[in-house]
Amino acid sequence: MNFSMDKNLTFEQAKHILWEQLGEWKIMALASSVNDYVMVRNVSCLFYDDKVWFKTDKNFRKTQQLFQNPNVAMCWGGIQIEGSAENKGLVVEEPGRVFEAGYKKHLWGSYNKYSHEDTEIIIEVTPRFAEVWDTSEDNYAYQIFLDFEKETVTVKPYDKK
Repeated sequence: MNFSMDKNLTFEQAKHILWEQLGEWKIMALASSVNDYVMVRNVSCLFYDDKVWFKTDKNFRKTQQLFQNPNVAMCWGGIQIEGSAENKGLVVEEPGRVFEAGYKKHLWGSYNKYSHEDTEIIIEVTPRFAEVWDTSEDNYAYQIFLDFEKETVTVKPYDKK
């Protein structure tokens, strides 16, 4: 998408930029907290249905933390997503098995080792807010702030030529 400092983006255009930059999958940092004890770790994510999806073992510390406090933040490169995590059940029980197919395609090694386990669950992260750092074709740095609950977007130039 062509962008310049004076261009107004719709919420749908901003969402397109977010998901286009993330592509089909990424390794993202996941931050979570319970009782002010913050943890961060990498998770292998897929992106579809305007959400972030990853799998984990239901017995891991991070998963137990998500069960107690579903509020998370995730980041990759210049993208940060804040949202709510929800356990969607076992990988092999997802209707349509979209996650399983995507994970098999992009992350075969992990899929092959762990997806058959009866403790591997899918976590769905529904974005509430996202921040995208980018540079326009004419070399302006800018931030795009997406409020998913209000379906609004704010574009903030970071520098000027």
